[in-house]
Amino acid sequence: MELRTLNFLLASGRALCYKTVRADLQLGLIIISISITKKVGKMYRLSEKGERIQEMFDSIAPRYDFLNRLLSLGIDRKWRRFAVRQIKFSPNGRILDVATGTGDVALQIAARTPASVSIVGVDFSREMVELGEKKIRRSPYSQRITMEVAPCEAIPFPEESFDSVTIAFGIRNVVDRLQGLKEMQRVLKPGGRVVILEFSTPTSPIFRAIYLFYFLKVLPAIGGLFSKQSAYKYLPDSVLEFPSREDFKNIMAKAGFKNLAHYDLTGGIATIYVGEK
Repeated sequence: MELRTLNFLLASGRALCYKTVRADLQLGLIIISISITKKVGKMYRLSEKGERIQEMFDSIAPRYDFLNRLLSLGIDRKWRRFAVRQIKFSPNGRILDVATGTGDVALQIAARTPASVSIVGVDFSREMVELGEKKIRRSPYSQRITMEVAPCEAIPFPEESFDSVTIAFGIRNVVDRLQGLKEMQRVLKPGGRVVILEFSTPTSPIFRAIYLFYFLKVLPAIGGLFSKQSAYKYLPDSVLEFPSREDFKNIMAKAGFKNLAHYDLTGGIATIYVGEK
């Protein structure tokens, strides 16, 4: 056999082998992709607006807890405790806290549930999650709480994984709100409960006027002394743009939730929405 022919055959063999391996790898990636999609839903990329909100929360993460206490005069803790009292759980159950931030609600859930219940917190801000992990390691509940970076619109868990799903002061920051609610409904077990705590506006005209003055004028100024003022300008804007109580419950219904109810707190400054799968 001539040397030129031999080289051609060897080169053809290597090319065929490369193509076969490449095809196998591509097939493997397709199979993995399909597996991931079946497990956690479609791959999700934040919109430009979502990325801006994510960057904003990353930037204020170091002072987030302090400012929450300062600007709400500490009453946000009472709201969270009330929200946690609405959850459902079973022995050895699991509870998911979406938009967990630095883990305040996750810690409240751990404090009010048996040791057999595990809690998972997810948030799209890596800075928030890293601070939350440090806080949890210092708590008595470090063996029961795990934290992950993930957006509400693509929760990285299989269907019917949790007894309850909570989200506190986070749903208004979800750009694709319906998709986020559908994801929470997807990962709930049948009969499971979603508990949503969110800012709202007071129903009393006089109280509403006082509240809006504080919210639109005072809060951004105080917040700006300690953190990015733009973040605390965004807060009142996002609250005022949020749907009315009835409109939001209609969105929850579209996402598949039933037995819907809402509870106004502190004259309507905050509202808790409850629904079941």
